[in-house]
Amino acid sequence: MNQPAQPESVPVEPLDAQGLLRLITADFETLPRQLKRIATYMSQQSDRIMVDRISDIARECEVHPSAIVRFSQRFGFSGFSEMQALFREAYTHKTTPVQNYQQRIRTMIANKSQKASGGDLARECVNASRSGLDRLAEELDDEAFDKAVDLVVNADNIYVVGVRRSFAVADYLVYNLQHTNKRIHLISGLGGSYREQMRSVRANDLVIAISFTPYGKETQHCLRIGQHHGAKTLIITDTQLSPLAKRASALLLVNEGSSFAFRSLSATLCLCQALFIAVAYRLELKVDEIQEPADFDD
Repeated sequence: MNQPAQPESVPVEPLDAQGLLRLITADFETLPRQLKRIATYMSQQSDRIMVDRISDIARECEVHPSAIVRFSQRFGFSGFSEMQALFREAYTHKTTPVQNYQQRIRTMIANKSQKASGGDLARECVNASRSGLDRLAEELDDEAFDKAVDLVVNADNIYVVGVRRSFAVADYLVYNLQHTNKRIHLISGLGGSYREQMRSVRANDLVIAISFTPYGKETQHCLRIGQHHGAKTLIITDTQLSPLAKRASALLLVNEGSSFAFRSLSATLCLCQALFIAVAYRLELKVDEIQEPADFDD
């Protein structure tokens, strides 16, 4: 006798928002491409879901709204509204800076009768940066941060890689770490030479990779080289669902605020500065070893 076909999965509705996020993380690799985009957004923007419209999420994920409904049903809900209610229950008594900012942006866009001035737009950029910094302070994982400091302190050589918008952060972190006695290498990929610049990485070295969605292929390539040679890896990214996260010896998560589709770098730069300060403290660096000499020509 033929057995009835079994469903692809039998999701059990989680008791709370955090349970749902854990279930999404566990099921991520089995999701179709479009649903993976939605899962990544859910992981990055969990505190925005309660105020997001289905059209907002669809636009951010570049999918049709029906994909949001399929995603909700995949995890045991009748539709998006039922899943959203889970997040409203979790965040009703906790209005976050990101939620406040999102509502303010919507009001500005919807108000067609009043044209925004340059100052208004500038303040929205400032507020976006502030929301990212507030979220970083609230969500920073102390244990993960201490592990990251250990990796930097104990590394023989440190290779730092970040491409496109992350390159500015990588360069800034290299500048800071060069104030220590560590051997610091910026992987710039000048002339396409990523492989050549990673050639000397060895065990007891550390590769620091900074990458956010859509995640630079060059950065992932450098990580694979580093791990092939036995180096430790410190990953700075935006979600545990990032393809870089699975290669992390230590993982630091940071989600930036965005203003009119432009993401800030303020929280990421702050995280890197905090990492350097913690490393300097552990290495007992003196202030005069960090500051430039008074007669140094800038």
